[in-house]
Amino acid sequence: MAVRGASMLIYANRLNKYKNKRITIDNINFQSQKEGKRYLELKQLEKTGIIKDLQLQVKCELQPSYIIDNKTIRAINYVADFVYLIADTSEKVVEDTKGYRTEMYKLKKKMFEYRYGIKISEV
Repeated sequence: MAVRGASMLIYANRLNKYKNKRITIDNINFQSQKEGKRYLELKQLEKTGIIKDLQLQVKCELQPSYIIDNKTIRAINYVADFVYLIADTSEKVVEDTKGYRTEMYKLKKKMFEYRYGIKISEV
């Protein structure tokens, strides 16, 4: 990337816009310490058999891409922090660790819940 000086600082600041501190656990990079902590909790729940099939950063399509006037419009996606099943009932749980709920997140949450019929659990 050919970006230098002040531009690089602006880009770095954008990554931590909401004052989150990134953390690495089990060689997995998490956007915040809160997300990393929740991962450790879910990993323990999976180990004890309370939940199963823990997945991280699951991409869900909310609206497919399409072409209009010979221009491709990108798909709209939501990326869930965690998806897992409750071991006893096989109920699917979609979780998002939130410190701050942006307007974009609120919109995507509504679109996800409408399309998939699953409520996003916010931790």
